[in-house]
Amino acid sequence: MPSAGARRTEKLQAILAATEQLMLEQGYGSVTYRSVAAKAGVAAGLVQYYFPSLDDLFVGVLRSGTDRVIEGLEDAARSEHPLRALWEYANNRSGTALLMEFMALANHRPGVGEVIGEGGERVRCAVVEAVSGRWPDYGLDEDTLPPSALVFLLGAIPRMVHLEEGLGTFAGHAETVAVVERFLDRVEPNVAD
Repeated sequence: MPSAGARRTEKLQAILAATEQLMLEQGYGSVTYRSVAAKAGVAAGLVQYYFPSLDDLFVGVLRSGTDRVIEGLEDAARSEHPLRALWEYANNRSGTALLMEFMALANHRPGVGEVIGEGGERVRCAVVEAVSGRWPDYGLDEDTLPPSALVFLLGAIPRMVHLEEGLGTFAGHAETVAVVERFLDRVEPNVAD
């Protein structure tokens, strides 16, 4: 039988996961103590115990997600293909959708926007630090293509593609994605190919 601490951790994680799911399925406006509790299978009072305000809950989801992303990207940075891993991460449609929900929420709750910015900065700095040492291996010149610029582009392009395609705009997407994939093929070739 799990310890009391493990059960608390499981319930807390269930609350965070339920909030994220609600945001993805129904939008941030659907997040209430009752809706989260129902989705997580806990009492609404427990959600409010852990998160006294809904802003606290949203911030909890953001911080937990940021920690998870950084951990995954740090693991990827130690792999043979860290730039490809970043590209795959940024191409995650549900991740982009969740980010858009948080950005919409931040328009009404400025404190949430600050946490989005902090998390984005943490993620980007962690990736830049992880890949910067590989520039000579890639045959890239940091003055011509700084690691921070490439990391920004690899993160921003897929998100903008997802956003625009959701609105019905497709012009230039396939060509831009092809340019990035040719670049990745050059700097991080797949040995199996």
